[in-house]
Amino acid sequence: MLDIKFIREHPDLVKDGIRKKGADDMIDELLKLDAHRREILQKGEALKNRRNVVSEEIGKLKKAGKDASPVIAEMETVKNQIKELDANARDAEDSLHKLMLQIPNVPHPSVPVGKTPADNVEIFKWSEPPVIDFKPKPHWELAEKLDIIDFERGAKIAGAGFPVYKNKGAKLERALINFFLDEAGARGYQEIQPPLLVNATSATGTGQLPDKEDLMYVASKDELFLVPTAEVPVTNIHRDEILSEHDLPIKYCAYTPCFRREAGSYGKDVRGLNRVHQFDKVELVKFVHPGVSYNELESLRLDAEHILQELQLPYHVLLMCTGDMGFTQSKKYDLEVWSIGQQRWLEVSSISNFEAFQARRMNIRFRSAGAGKPEFVHTLNGSGLALPRVVAALLEFYQTPEGKVIVPKVLHRYTGFEIIG
Repeated sequence: MLDIKFIREHPDLVKDGIRKKGADDMIDELLKLDAHRREILQKGEALKNRRNVVSEEIGKLKKAGKDASPVIAEMETVKNQIKELDANARDAEDSLHKLMLQIPNVPHPSVPVGKTPADNVEIFKWSEPPVIDFKPKPHWELAEKLDIIDFERGAKIAGAGFPVYKNKGAKLERALINFFLDEAGARGYQEIQPPLLVNATSATGTGQLPDKEDLMYVASKDELFLVPTAEVPVTNIHRDEILSEHDLPIKYCAYTPCFRREAGSYGKDVRGLNRVHQFDKVELVKFVHPGVSYNELESLRLDAEHILQELQLPYHVLLMCTGDMGFTQSKKYDLEVWSIGQQRWLEVSSISNFEAFQARRMNIRFRSAGAGKPEFVHTLNGSGLALPRVVAALLEFYQTPEGKVIVPKVLHRYTGFEIIG
């Protein structure tokens, strides 16, 4: 959520940012509602001051033995007016808050302006795909041949997009999770095991509500949501807290299964592990001082890239344009690995800075060493990494002409085997 004072003082800047994200411009409506709310509050304060004056007059009249009934009648009128204005103020505040939750974050000046993924900018590329002398298979063919992922039985159990990992496929999945967590821990992240269900307040805090409700699975009887990412429960750990500046940055990592409806997804781009409804992911979350949040963003990006380099998977980094960035982010990078079997890039991580957007929704602040007024922290997160497309790229990249898969050396101590097949 943006600061209403910032919107009042820079309406054109906010309008421009919203336009660049392709969102509806609600700023004029919001400012009109804000002005109405402030007018009600001013009238209420004036009447409350009048009530104080009248109360003193009543006391003086009674002390002097004079008739105070006219003044008491006025007091009753003022009291009723204050009650009505307070109710109107609450309604206006509620309407303003609901509208504020629909205003997207403003892009950072360094974000390229664009409308589609074609406008994203490649800023870094690591390694080149190897030259091979055989036709590589896509991962879904390898998985079936090696009997390590069962897509058909997963569909029978739950529906399309719920794969069953089995045999060495299940062990590879578990090995990658442990590897990702260990690498994050070695880089200073505290490991968290959060709940897999969150309430509406938590989902609103990180921006899933009201923007992405159609993408989440709902346990409607209990009014809970299955986590679409560990970002939601982990970032809410410090909701309504005042942190010490001395403790910043706070860095958490968490593994969770993630659940996303991905309504409307179909076609060749969703085959196999390319787009699933349940998947494993290790998330990296940071709470940082506003003065260093963009340095921390670059550091977070390197933490995620490090894992891909350890796995020796060719990848590139995209700086996302305004129209392809999302509701909550001020700046975002995507990491994509090269899929040899499909001959295309697969996204495995998004690295984002939200500035104070999430912190303001969750009321997460810090107090500086000078003990001044508490300020909102900046929150950042990134996938470190999402497993389905990493597994897809790994199977395809390390396949042999015979259809076996060589396990990367860094995983041997986790898998207990060096080859699949």
